[in-house]
Amino acid sequence: MKIGDKAPSIKLFDQDGEIFELKNLKGKKIALYFYPNDDTETCTKEACNLRDNYSMLLKKGFTVIGISHAPVESKKKFSIKYSLPFALLSDPNYIVCKKYGVFGDKLFMGKMIQTIHRITFIVNEKGIIEKIIHRVKSGFAAQQITGDVL
Repeated sequence: MKIGDKAPSIKLFDQDGEIFELKNLKGKKIALYFYPNDDTETCTKEACNLRDNYSMLLKKGFTVIGISHAPVESKKKFSIKYSLPFALLSDPNYIVCKKYGVFGDKLFMGKMIQTIHRITFIVNEKGIIEKIIHRVKSGFAAQQITGDVL
């Protein structure tokens, strides 16, 4: 994926077991963040930064959506445990992750593994990718989305 591309369609279950479709957010600016797993140290730090800055993100017009492979039940527990006010989507077969090009090899603890890469896409109101954050700083994720941190 690159800036200027149309955002690929998404149809996944959210943490409440409801079907989420990206097309239903047409006309809204979306911060679509991909992360490796629920309730792990860095992923929690990122989610909590987004939670703590959620009102600022809303004021700047962003709808926040998180995606990882973890099942709906895990998403629900993660959302409740950290009082996350945004949707978390379950992509257990990596279908959407592969569409966005965020699933692949990564060196982790000295071993090459296949995982979801921590990448955030900003999708504009017309459904076009206008920004891609490849080097997400989990403690400053919201500020990277708004452009308040380089």
